[in-house]
Amino acid sequence: MPTTTRRPRPQHVLTVESTERLGPRLVRVVLTGEALADFGAEEFTDAYVKLLFVSPELGVEPPYDLAALRESAPAELQPLTRTYTVRAIDREARRLTLDFVTHGDTGWAGPWAQSARPGDRAVLMGPGGGYAPDPDVDWHLLAGDLSAVPAIAAALEALPSEAKGVALLEVEAESDVLEVTAPDGVQVSWLVNPDTDDVDFLARAIDAAPWPTDVSEGAVQVFAHGERESIKAVRRSLKEREIPRAAISISGYWARGRTEEAFQAEKRTPVGRIGD
Repeated sequence: MPTTTRRPRPQHVLTVESTERLGPRLVRVVLTGEALADFGAEEFTDAYVKLLFVSPELGVEPPYDLAALRESAPAELQPLTRTYTVRAIDREARRLTLDFVTHGDTGWAGPWAQSARPGDRAVLMGPGGGYAPDPDVDWHLLAGDLSAVPAIAAALEALPSEAKGVALLEVEAESDVLEVTAPDGVQVSWLVNPDTDDVDFLARAIDAAPWPTDVSEGAVQVFAHGERESIKAVRRSLKEREIPRAAISISGYWARGRTEEAFQAEKRTPVGRIGD
């Protein structure tokens, strides 16, 4: 049986234009480059990219031959990827905005964003995506933690002015709260949860939301993304309400205590599944 070779994903080599500290745990990085002219994913508000981190010790220049690097580089210098949702894309101006949740010096992407300076280079693959708010839906629920704020903010900006619904944004402290733009009929609530072990917090907030009577397909649309265990609890809540699966965009963006490599590997196991 012949084997098929997966085509390598195109790589965009971009330059840091500016950085901005939005809060104690959020850094905004604006990237520019001609590669953004045909960036794609115009139809999605949850577009995401995979940033590539390749050690300078390997002495290679982008775009990288990842297959060759994975075969030749020692274990401690293997290329890494980190996934981030696009906050904004201006194809005409060739400008891409990413917001990074940071945890001090922990990890790869957060420390890179904190230390990035104009002129620095970034290499990313993508975009992917799968959701955009349906303007014909009667009521919208958007829910998530700080990692989902870029996608939720983009969705709120894309909603028609007459849209109705609720946005529930879970953060660890008041200092994480940002200004977002939303239609008058969409109630935006920032919910402070300092107890990171309380994985049912967001699900309880969703249960308490002012749901409409009609939750049939076409009446509601749900976008719920964030920490994996929290989103599992949200999925159980939505099933109890009998929200049609076709009306739901839901996934874990990350898992507490896991690197992205472990998190991605676990997606194919029972612990990594959000549920039907």
